[in-house]
Amino acid sequence: MTASTLELALTYEHAKIRELAAPAHEPSTMRPDRRHETDWFYAIAAQHLAAAEDILLPHVRRLPDGPSLVGRYVGNARQLERALRFLKGRQYGDSRVQHLSPDDVWQVIDRLLDEHELLEMEYSRMIGEELDSEGVNALTEELLTAEEVAPTRAHPFTPHTGTAGRLAHRMWRLADNVWDSAEGRVVPTKYHAHPKRDSALSHYLRGTPMEDLPEPREESGSPELPGER
Repeated sequence: MTASTLELALTYEHAKIRELAAPAHEPSTMRPDRRHETDWFYAIAAQHLAAAEDILLPHVRRLPDGPSLVGRYVGNARQLERALRFLKGRQYGDSRVQHLSPDDVWQVIDRLLDEHELLEMEYSRMIGEELDSEGVNALTEELLTAEEVAPTRAHPFTPHTGTAGRLAHRMWRLADNVWDSAEGRVVPTKYHAHPKRDSALSHYLRGTPMEDLPEPREESGSPELPGER
């Protein structure tokens, strides 16, 4: 069966997040002159999670067994956000996380990203079966646009879904902008292509080729970070 625009866009988004994660894995990114590589990965991953919670999860909740599906997604998102905060803490010298091994932090992040990608692809396929093509296209554009104004930091302990979640994301976006400026943190402002121009959606609708995307990776065991479960 042909993949929907939502599935294609999410595949593209996942590949871009992995692309940003690759250089951030390197030990040399702890140097001040390379901090921006971790900052970019962290910011884009956080924006993607918040936008998906605001835009996709209301549709997922209406699917059969929707509340359980939403619970699985939010559980993974909270763990991933906690791991992202540990990553940032190590990067900026937070004494509470300096005892953590960078390799252990990245193993957990990579495992949770694997789980996240599988959940989103499963849910996007299910949504595509419920909506017509016009509805899926509109949802895809809404998701990609929402990423551009989502929080640039992870906030695992605040509401993630519903009206409270959307309000929390709006407030955190304002607060994140202030702290990003105060820390001199490098955050991309034009990384996400607008869906009407250069995004996966526009490529699909116009039939133009996208760059090659990586194959999904096999999931493997990894250590857990403190309080992860």
